[in-house]
Amino acid sequence: GNGNRLDQLSDPRYVFGDRDHSVYVSDRHNHRVMKWDEGTKQGIRVAGGQGQGNSLTQLNELRGVVVDQLSTVYVTDNHNHRIMRWPKGATQGSIIIGGNGQEAQSNQLAFPVGLSFDRHGNLYVVDNGNQRVQKFNIQ
Repeated sequence: GNGNRLDQLSDPRYVFGDRDHSVYVSDRHNHRVMKWDEGTKQGIRVAGGQGQGNSLTQLNELRGVVVDQLSTVYVTDNHNHRIMRWPKGATQGSIIIGGNGQEAQSNQLAFPVGLSFDRHGNLYVVDNGNQRVQKFNIQ
């Protein structure tokens, strides 16, 4: 149901399933990413969840989420115009792309919504406000 407990979501937007059958959900209005392990009734907060904002512990209207083999969470922090990386167990994330204004320079984003990795480790970001898809090598 709707809410902010560990067994609730508020305006979920994207879902990602990993090889261990865990499910990650971008919980938009709670400004967090939740993870559910297979068979569990409540989730674990793995990114954000410290209210709406722009500090490294916060997200603002997140959208897309992907998770790599090391359980590192990558999220489109839509209203902060940035892509955040949250290593497994981290209490704060790091900005890996954007976060420096919502313009159209190659290192800037405007309302990013989706993201995906290819098999070579390149990260593709749907930069909605700039009407483009950008490719980044973040390694």
